[in-house]
Amino acid sequence: MTITEHDPVSTPVGEVAGIVAGARAAVAMGRTRPMAWRVATLRRLRELVVRHESVILDALAADLGKARLEAFTTEVGFCLNEIDLALDHVESWAKPERVATPLTLQPGSSHVVREPLGLVCVIAPWNYPFQLLLAPVIAAVSAGNGVVAKPSELAPATAAAVAALLADLDDPAVVTVLGGVSETTELLAQPFDHLFYTGNGRVARVVMRAAAEHLTPVTLELGGKSPAIVSRHAKLEVTARRIAFGKFTNAGQTCVAPDYVLVERPVHNELVRLLGVAVQEMYGDDPRRSPDYGRIVSPHHVVRLSKMLDDGGLVAFGGIVDAEARYVAPTVLTGVSLDSAAMAEEIFDSIDEAVAIVGRGDKPLALYVFSEHDDEVDRVIGGTTSGGVTVNGTLFHVANPNLPFGGVGPSGTGAYHGRYGFETFSHRRAVYARGTRLDPSLLYPPFTAAKEKLVRRGFSLPDPRQLPSRLLARWRARRA
Repeated sequence: MTITEHDPVSTPVGEVAGIVAGARAAVAMGRTRPMAWRVATLRRLRELVVRHESVILDALAADLGKARLEAFTTEVGFCLNEIDLALDHVESWAKPERVATPLTLQPGSSHVVREPLGLVCVIAPWNYPFQLLLAPVIAAVSAGNGVVAKPSELAPATAAAVAALLADLDDPAVVTVLGGVSETTELLAQPFDHLFYTGNGRVARVVMRAAAEHLTPVTLELGGKSPAIVSRHAKLEVTARRIAFGKFTNAGQTCVAPDYVLVERPVHNELVRLLGVAVQEMYGDDPRRSPDYGRIVSPHHVVRLSKMLDDGGLVAFGGIVDAEARYVAPTVLTGVSLDSAAMAEEIFDSIDEAVAIVGRGDKPLALYVFSEHDDEVDRVIGGTTSGGVTVNGTLFHVANPNLPFGGVGPSGTGAYHGRYGFETFSHRRAVYARGTRLDPSLLYPPFTAAKEKLVRRGFSLPDPRQLPSRLLARWRARRA
């Protein structure tokens, strides 16, 4: 893999349709359906990621100032885990699943067969530009699909790196389109069998309108305001450290970062103090000098964040902004109103009040609850809706590949990671095979009172396993 410059050359708009058509032709020839192709492609992809890890980490540092360990764990290592899980289980995921056949449909057998959707398009954001492109690609490939991948132009170094990596696959069914709004608009005009978009709600509406033209199903991974609810019964020192970790990883540019804290009144001041201590322990007295604290993706985004800070409440600590250096200090605001653009912190007097505050807003992508009392945790989880939850921590429900990751309502639709990604990019095809040794006339005209009695009785026994043991033995013997 060679990258000659950090600013990748955009794909000419006029070539986008041809690139998509070429990938679709490869899929139509059946290239991606065999399990051998899926396994070989995943293995080759893993080999390329490992071989070019240093290039990828350098690109992430150039785009977002990511420390190498943070970039590895949240981007490269994350994707390697997804590949390994798929390689270990994809053959079992893809096996036909036998399901029960009702008595009225005997003799026969029923299965669910997972089939590839065809050609899918993956459009990634800039905040985790490697992981949020490659993880859906891994899922799509494991399900036997071709992929057109669109990295974010706002993270140009990583876009160049991932485009070069996928080009090294040298496979016409897995291709990349580079560029900005014009190229993406042209890409969305092409027919796909699935669209997978990660980003914001405004662009998601554009994606859905484009998908509607071709009746294309979509998966949307969006965001919203993710709350952290802190009870007076939480272990505050641990809570502060884990909230600071979740919020300031990637300089706060994480879709599941805790956006605001609802803290029970008696522990408010102490939590604010401990958040400051946690930030100092992680990033030192001047986070700008810390090699472990990242940078905002562009000066434009710095200005946007600065306006949010101006609209917020009192600065408990942080608040320093340097647009030229793309730096926004780790900041905590207090006394913020719920309708503020920043909405960083608010006080509540009971768990039920905190649950009501969350319920008044859009359903968040993530929710965090901190308490040592299980009944409080249960009340929060049972009284709210969110894409996912971490109890006494932040972010980590996303890191488990055995859990689905996705939003609900305005925070997204659909889910992926691990088997859930395989299922997202698969069509569950119903297959019913009817035996021919016997051909009972029960459901054929002419209909009689006796037939009706038997059919009605059959509908009351939808599963042959509910038959009396003597009849079940007979039924099994007949099928043997």
